[in-house]
Amino acid sequence: MAAIAAINEYIRQVFGEGARVVEVSEFGQPPEELKGFGYGKPYRITLSVGDTLKRVVLSSMRREGGFGHDHFSDRAQILLWQNATFGSLPRHVRSVDVGYFTPNGRMRSAGDAEEFFLLMDLVEGTEYFYDLDAIKNAGTLTERDIARAYALSDYLVDIHAIRDDNPTIYTRRIRDLVGHGELIMGLIDSYPDSFDALSKGDFCRLERRCVDWRYALKDRSHRLCMVHGDYHPWNIMFQEGTDFTLLDRSRGEFGEAADDVTSLSVNYLFYSIQEHGKLTKEFKVLYDAFFRNYLEKTQDSELLDVIQPFYAFRGLVVASPIWYPHITTEVRHRLFNFIRNVLETETFDYRNVNALLKD
Repeated sequence: MAAIAAINEYIRQVFGEGARVVEVSEFGQPPEELKGFGYGKPYRITLSVGDTLKRVVLSSMRREGGFGHDHFSDRAQILLWQNATFGSLPRHVRSVDVGYFTPNGRMRSAGDAEEFFLLMDLVEGTEYFYDLDAIKNAGTLTERDIARAYALSDYLVDIHAIRDDNPTIYTRRIRDLVGHGELIMGLIDSYPDSFDALSKGDFCRLERRCVDWRYALKDRSHRLCMVHGDYHPWNIMFQEGTDFTLLDRSRGEFGEAADDVTSLSVNYLFYSIQEHGKLTKEFKVLYDAFFRNYLEKTQDSELLDVIQPFYAFRGLVVASPIWYPHITTEVRHRLFNFIRNVLETETFDYRNVNALLKD
């Protein structure tokens, strides 16, 4: 669809069927009928609504990465916020509408949106945490349990082999790990002020250590790979045997492999600590199988030098009194030992995790 036709269709959505475009020009250029849009360029639009001429500006954001604008959702967030708030600030230019471009070049209004929603396929199956609950209760493993641990490890081997060359995205993912509202600092802020297991000073020291890790990791962009981003047992639904479907991919297509590896493996540790006070027996079998298989097939020994802050984040999740209010003080204590100790570990030894649970 030609640009002018697309704009006319959109203008009628916003101003009514009687509205039409009179003239469109790029700022700094003479008026002309546009053949297409350049993202990030502002356009001056003159339109008629009945007997009245009106002038508006159509603006979008550049698609270049950096400055937190890397993903479509980042740019959408900014534009939605601008539409909602420009008019509330005295003397500020008013936003008329916010819209979006479709894949075939059409333009659609989203200006009256209050909340967004997602419509997805229904997936039948059983979340993986039910398997872990059953293993904890029975104290034994089945062949299927072991096969599933290998299948979950193999899946990461496959997707992490898909690489991307984008240093900006890798640096951002490491920055987000420390400072994002859903990750380390945001999670720490969700802990109650009355929390007894760690003081504010303890959390402050933990955050500072994570900042150290950010500077140690942020330039390793050669590691950027396809990730799920929240690969934990509540987002994994098994069907028959080792067939599974994933839910709720998070925070971008590409990132650090350690994010996915820790997201799942910390739960083997978490379940084992609850039952045995350390990583042992059936959950150690699963942990070792998952981890060893991944390292043998990827040959990614560098993972052991970058995994530490990701384990700290995942440890903060499972130790959280909000997400897991009913675990014992002793379990929480061992988890915090793990968090502190893993951040002081130069090279992670997956075969000796229990050493990190001690005071």
